[in-house]
Amino acid sequence: MPASTSLAEVSTLATNTALSAWGMAGDFLIILILLGVLLLFASYIGRGPFVAVLLAFYAAYALYVAFPYTSLLPTQPPVTALFANIGLYLALVIAFYIILRRVVVSDFLYIGIFGLVVLAFLGAAFIIALAYHVFPVSSIYQFSPAIDLLFLPKEYFFWWFVAPAIGLFFVAR
Repeated sequence: MPASTSLAEVSTLATNTALSAWGMAGDFLIILILLGVLLLFASYIGRGPFVAVLLAFYAAYALYVAFPYTSLLPTQPPVTALFANIGLYLALVIAFYIILRRVVVSDFLYIGIFGLVVLAFLGAAFIIALAYHVFPVSSIYQFSPAIDLLFLPKEYFFWWFVAPAIGLFFVAR
């Protein structure tokens, strides 16, 4: 009997470890996909429009937080509530991007490839931090404990929030 109990414990441990490793890989894949989308956008459209997107994230967040009609957004089912909130935020990002794109001129802006990767990573982290603290993502998807350690604490939200702005300060010339 002890051998079968030991085998069952090993099987359970292996299954749980494999599932948690798969979940963690999936979470990091989400970050890598966001990073790739931001990098493709920056390389295809240019550095100036990329900076406009990063700044539009901030402007849209300010208006999203102050939006007086959030009670009109659906709250059930959770998927609909999530898509309604994300849709409102994306509409605000697009509106501010159009405005900021006219202001941010890329003629005098230089961001190297390393700086672009850093800014894209910080932009992806900003989006994940918003998913944790602003949008109701937790009702749909549970991130792995490794990602939770990076993004769940309220104190970290501030740092992930200001990280793209600090990155722009140091990387853009």
